[in-house]
Order: sequence, then structure tokens, then C-alpha cells
Amino acid sequence: MAQIDATHDPRRQSWVTSANGHPDFPIQNLPLGVFSPGGSTLRRGGVAIGDMIFDLRAGVEASLFTGAARDAADKASSWALNAVLALGVEPRRALRQQLVEILDVAAPGGAPSDDLYRRLLHPMDQCVLYLPAHIGDYTDFYAGIHHATNVGQQFRPDNPLLPNYKYVPIGYHGRASSIVPSGTPIRRPWGQSKPADAAEPCFAPSRRLDYELELGIWIGPGNDLGAPIPIAEADRHIAGFCLLNDWSARDVQAWESQPLGPFLSKSFATTISPWIVTPEALAPFAMAQARRPQDDPLPPSYLLDRKDQRAGALDIALEVLLLTQEMRDTGQPPARVGLSHARHIYWTPGQLVAHHTSGGCNLRPGDLLGTGTISGPDRDGCGSLLEATKGGRDPLRLPTLEERRFLEDADEVMLRARTVSRSGFAPIGFGECKGRIVAAHSSSVSRGERDREATG
Repeated sequence: MAQIDATHDPRRQSWVTSANGHPDFPIQNLPLGVFSPGGSTLRRGGVAIGDMIFDLRAGVEASLFTGAARDAADKASSWALNAVLALGVEPRRALRQQLVEILDVAAPGGAPSDDLYRRLLHPMDQCVLYLPAHIGDYTDFYAGIHHATNVGQQFRPDNPLLPNYKYVPIGYHGRASSIVPSGTPIRRPWGQSKPADAAEPCFAPSRRLDYELELGIWIGPGNDLGAPIPIAEADRHIAGFCLLNDWSARDVQAWESQPLGPFLSKSFATTISPWIVTPEALAPFAMAQARRPQDDPLPPSYLLDRKDQRAGALDIALEVLLLTQEMRDTGQPPARVGLSHARHIYWTPGQLVAHHTSGGCNLRPGDLLGTGTISGPDRDGCGSLLEATKGGRDPLRLPTLEERRFLEDADEVMLRARTVSRSGFAPIGFGECKGRIVAAHSSSVSRGERDREATG
């Protein structure tokens, strides 16, 4: 597990003044991302610090880094961060330590000259943010036990969890090509569904569009094909975390999922926050995995490790906010529609990594895992509308007196996450993960559907 050291000192302040007390990006965080500054299309690696982005390429060119940190900064200054993710723990830690020393208000020589400052730092609101790495493969798990229970109760009230749930981390292979960075509009998908009162399925825009509140897990060093990652070493293969919204077309999902699981209902879009929050930044917020109920089975031996159980979970609060067109028009802020916590994940990130590779599957630097929807035990903690509205039967009432069963066009969903305050440590955050729904594309109508409509 990542170690607590001087980089976590809450008394540290930065000469980047907006970082001091920043709710997401104080000097104690320093997440990695890829951006292009205003007026440029050249992508490069950067670090979020307050309201600014530290340009790693400019830092390398100014000879601010030495040793392993220089190698890491050089690899992280590219258009994608895969090369630095592959380096693993020690170079990443060295980069973090030198970044803290450079950005600290007490750094030798203090703040850089005006010319160097302009080369090193770019206002975040004037930059374009991209996916931080090339994602070769994406897997979404189903590790939020309250989500699994809530959904299961809608279909199997007497037996919401299937027998395998508490023995094996459930997941499916998703579509990496449709993962997009925060702020990308989300087109309402077309799909085949079968309303309960219909004799046959129809092909139409989804009417039950939903969000899913998740954490994303970035893979660092991978493993060889056929060589599983032991649970005791799984944490060393995790390069960081992000927020993840696995948008879902529930009507399409209900029709297509039997017998092999979701397909087009999930593949149209997944939104992630653009910053990789490192395990080193989250070290003060590691916590014990939630104790299983007495009647639950112990994890299988290949997923059970004392260190992972003691400190493999994360003390992170997560929330979902919804902004409607009416809120926008009347100047109202987004409404919180869900507040949950990462402790509700039934399996640790390390267990997800170990299980993913247990059959010999090879993970590669830049691969992304989703935890699955993270819901709390109460309605206020639901991480999806499917749960919060009980399948659309009990709509949410918003402050504008609008109701929502599922998402409507122009609705914008925002996910946020921040560590829970702990004495002696500065809280850190993930930034926003947001997307606005736009209407389905008219050209998605198949020729067969148009012919059917034309002939009545």
C-alpha cells in the first residue's frame, strides 16, 4: 500500500495560491492528466494544482526534475500517460515528491520568474482536457452490493442476489472506444426494446436513459498472458483512480441482457473524469474493507490477503447532481440526487484486479476497470435512477417541482468525489465527471423502420 510521508503534510502551502484550500486539487493531491493549453491543439501531460495545470514538458525542459522523477516526468509529458503508468510505484512516487518540492511555497528560490511561471502553468478553464491514457481494454464490475440488491429486488424480491454474488466479483467486458472525457455531450442511443404491453420489440430512442455512479481504476504495470497477479501484489498494479459514469439504456438492457448480459445498452458511452488521482495521494484515506455479515462466506483464498483487507478500501464520499434545462433557465444550481460512499463496494480494487487476471487474462498499462454502481443502503444513496425511482414507478421530485423517472434531453449529470476529512490530513477531490444528454440522432432510424412507418 502507498505510504504516508511528508508530501501529505496538511500545513504545506503552494506558491500557486489557488491550490491553498482548494476542494479538489491542493498541493497534497497532484493528479495526472493530459491537456492542451488555450490556443494550441498539442496534447501534453500535466498535473492539476488549484485552478492551474502544471505543464510537465515545460518542467522537463526547464531541468526542474532529476533522476527517476525526470524519467517519469518525461514519459508523462506525452499525448497519453501509458508510458508513465507502466513505470509503477517508485518512479511515480519520485515524481510526486519532486513536484511537491517544486510547488511548495517554501521551495528554494520561491515562485519561478514571470516568464517561467507562464511556461509552467496554464489556467485550467482555458485548457482542453482529454482522456489521460489510451484505453486498450475496459471492464465494468458489479461490486456495489446495495446497487446489486436494489436492482435484484425489482426482479427477484425474495432472492435479490444470485448465489454467486458473494463468492465471485461479477463483471463484463465493456467498450473502450466509447469512453469519453468529462464534458462530452451524450447522444441518446437508439436500441431495440420490448415494452411490457407490446407483442413485439421495437427499435427506437431509449426512453429509460440512466446514469451509474462508479469509480474507475487505472491499471499501471500489467501482467503476462497466463500469469495471474496475486492478491498480495495487486495494489502495485493500480496506478490511480477516477470517477466513471457508465451510462445505461435500461429499456434496451432489459431486453438484450438475457442470456449473455449487457451489450448495446452500455456501449454507446462511458464518461470519466480527466484526472488520475494516484494511490500515493490517497494513502491517508486508505481504510479497512467493510466487515462482511457473519453469514456471508469469506472471500476465496486467491482473493484474501490480510494487508488488502486492512487497508485496501478507500474513504471517499461520492455524489450525483442533476441540472435540468429549467434549472439552467432560472439560474438554479444543480440538485443533489445521490450521496454514497466507496465503503459500499463489496470487493476491494485489489480483489478486482486479482480476480480479473486469475484465469490468465493479461492487463496492460492504461486499461480501465469500473467498480460498478456504488449505492448506499437508503434511497438518498442510490447511484442510479433505476434504483432511486424503483424502476420508474416512484419518480424523484426536484427542487423545481420537476419529476424524473429517467433522464430527459438537456439533463446534465455531474459526479463528484472527495475524501472524507481526517484529522491531520488535507482532503482531496477528483474534479467533475459530467455529461449532458442530447437528442437521439434522426439518421439512426434504419431503412426497415422507415419503410414500416411509411406503409403503416
